[in-house]
Amino acid sequence: MRAIRWIATLLAVLAPVAAARAAEETDPHHRPVAAVGDQRVAVGNAELPVYVSRDWSAPLPGVKRGVLVLHGLLRNADVYFASALKAQAAAGPAGSASLMIAPQFLAGIDLPANHLSDRSLHWSYDDWEGGEPAHGPTHASSFGALDAILLRLSDRRLFPNLTEVVIAGHSAGAQVVQRYAVLGKAETTLRARGIAVRYVVANPSSYAWFSADRPDAAIAKTCPGYDRWKYGMHDLPPYAAGQDVVAIETAYAARDVVYLLGTLDTNPNHPALDKSCMAEAQGPYRYTRGHAYVDTLRARFGASLHQTEHDVPGVGHDGDKMLTSPCGLSALFDIPGCSP
Repeated sequence: MRAIRWIATLLAVLAPVAAARAAEETDPHHRPVAAVGDQRVAVGNAELPVYVSRDWSAPLPGVKRGVLVLHGLLRNADVYFASALKAQAAAGPAGSASLMIAPQFLAGIDLPANHLSDRSLHWSYDDWEGGEPAHGPTHASSFGALDAILLRLSDRRLFPNLTEVVIAGHSAGAQVVQRYAVLGKAETTLRARGIAVRYVVANPSSYAWFSADRPDAAIAKTCPGYDRWKYGMHDLPPYAAGQDVVAIETAYAARDVVYLLGTLDTNPNHPALDKSCMAEAQGPYRYTRGHAYVDTLRARFGASLHQTEHDVPGVGHDGDKMLTSPCGLSALFDIPGCSP
């Protein structure tokens, strides 16, 4: 009988470990990426891999617009870069005058699998979404990495005729973009140099809210972390040290943000949907979460809100279709054709 109890205890201890290992093997974002960007951006003493549509080591006077496209949870920047190039081709002359850039936020597992330098920045599987510090080789934030890219684009020796930068993301990439629009520091420098900045947020699982209100108050009431960063304004990441929440909120309302919501992104059980109570308090699925967030912003800021939101009809959780849709092309390249 004692032996049976011992075996039962051992199995109870090992079962969660086995389940965790099974998840590691089956969750796609827990696998090493298949491809890594062939260019590098210096972020302090570390580096971030990126894909870039042209050689940007020499002056590019023909470039008038820089477009960053951020990958989703799978860290598959190569796939998103292909979508970026597809959108660029569809944009005609506006696309020809654009430089397409796809940054890549790696996980630790990606480095040995792809024989990368120990200078490569890496995070956990998903903490780059909220601007948290890297796990190595430095503690640079994913937002600091975006700062480095934007400051490079603001260099008038390299980009003498640049007039606008667009930072776009879909899914987990849209979570980065929305939160970077809240906390990002580089826009001030770009605007001082005559460069406008736009943020395009497409189908994220969640948003950073400025108030304690949530669409599902019952869930929020039983969820201790629902108003902490990355879902709210409490416990901001180290990147935001010294920033005032009221000033952050005022600056966000004035920023050029475009929200793109696929009308078919309505699956409450989508495998990549954030199902934490923090996210569930924002609504049952991405489409309603997006509309609830924008409606709250409009009620909160009124005419001082300089932001727009568009439904993308007939599209679900598909980054390629979102970015290459008429509203996607309008947001990225100012091409007419997006219905109100």
